[in-house]
Parts: sequence; structure tokens; C-alpha cells
Amino acid sequence: MGKIIAIANQKGGVGKTTTSVNLAAALGVLEKKVLLIDADPQANAGSGLGLDIENVTKGTYQLLEHSITAEEAIVPTSAPNVSMIAAHIDLVAIEIELVDKENREYMLKQALAETRENYDYILIDCAPSLGLLTLNALTAADSVVIPIQCEYFALEGLGKLLNTIKSVQKIHNPNLDIEGLLLTMYDSRLRLSNQVVEEVQKHFGDMVFETIIQRNVKLSEAPSYGESIINYDATSKGATNYLHLAQEIIKKNN
Repeated sequence: MGKIIAIANQKGGVGKTTTSVNLAAALGVLEKKVLLIDADPQANAGSGLGLDIENVTKGTYQLLEHSITAEEAIVPTSAPNVSMIAAHIDLVAIEIELVDKENREYMLKQALAETRENYDYILIDCAPSLGLLTLNALTAADSVVIPIQCEYFALEGLGKLLNTIKSVQKIHNPNLDIEGLLLTMYDSRLRLSNQVVEEVQKHFGDMVFETIIQRNVKLSEAPSYGESIINYDATSKGATNYLHLAQEIIKKNN
């Protein structure tokens, strides 16, 4: 049975989508069968893997509505061994539409019940909020990866996210685990970056991944070509970092 990992942080611009896309691609290259689910109405994960997101008619929105099955929503991507359920801007409406539904926090979990056994890993790229979409992702997930950028406001809001995770564990998903805190956008030349790394490692110890994602121009360029960093430039620092992260997650789960 596949492991479901949500990639979540209510702060925007911390590297959630970059991590979702490139971790999925790295796991795929390491011969794991991966399903990536875009649970963010900005739909950047789909375009980052070469999909035409303007024309998505069977995606995360329809899946959460339960008007289609997961199998009907799955499409191939430009990354080997990686399939996807894509998002479209229509996903913004789902939070309002689910409000009155019974068991609204369990819509994604129910939709994935039969599909998870077909994959080694299912990754969910969460929206930058703690709304109903993210709540659905955390309720469906076995664990959560929390990207934290190595910048001044890094720890701001982290307490709020950890409290949300505790609430989800208490009410909806007692088995939810923290897969790890992932430091992103690290620049070894900056004193601030090094201070943030020290601070996070000091406070959270073993919860922090050994792999640190460094700032890398190629990582920023890859999505504009509809490719993961592994396809775009396998020799870049970004590709090396995400392959190390994938190996760390596989090792941890073995």
C-alpha cells in the first residue's frame, strides 16, 4: 500500500510546489511508482510537469466532488514513473461547496482509498493556507513534509501549522506523522541562512531532514520548460539535493 505524504505550510513561497514536483520526479527516477496530487488552485505543479492546466476537466476539483474516480483523473507527466491528478483554477470554489457536506474533511481520503495500493508514494501539493483543502490533505495523509525557507520569517507561522497538525491528529487522523522539516532556499554565503539552519536544527532535532535544498537558478528555470529539475538538468545542485531527499525518505520508510 502506497504511503501518502502531504507537503504543507500555510506560508507561500517556501518551496512546497518545487518540492512536490521534484521529490516526485526523484522518487520516480529511483524506480518508485508515484502519484502527485495538486491540491492548490494555483495549479503550478501541473504546469511544472508539462501539463496544459487550462484544459483540465477531470482533476482535483471533480475528485473532491466525487463526480469522478481517482483513476479517471490520473494523467501521465513528463517525469518517468510519475502520474498526476492535476488542478485547475476552479478548485478555489471547492471550499465553499464542501462547507455543508457531511464528512467534508474526508473527501480526499475516501477518493484515494482504492488507488493508493497502485503506488509506492502519493504526494499532495497543498495550498498556502490552512483551509479545507489542506485539512483534506492532512486527513488523507500518513505523514507531512514541512518546507521551511532559510530566511528571516522562517519560523513565523510554524507553531500555527504544528497546532493544526495536532488538531488533525486528535480529531480526524490519529496516525498522521511528521515526515520531516525540510530546509529550502539555503545560501551558504549568507549568515542569516546559516543562523536559520542552526535554529531549526536546535529546536527540532531529528525532525529535520539531513538534506537541505540549496538556492539554485536551474530549480527556478525548470518549471518554465514543463520539466522537473531531474529532467531539466540532472547534474545541477537542485537535482542532487532532491535525489538525496528522495533517498532519505525511502531509507526512512524502509
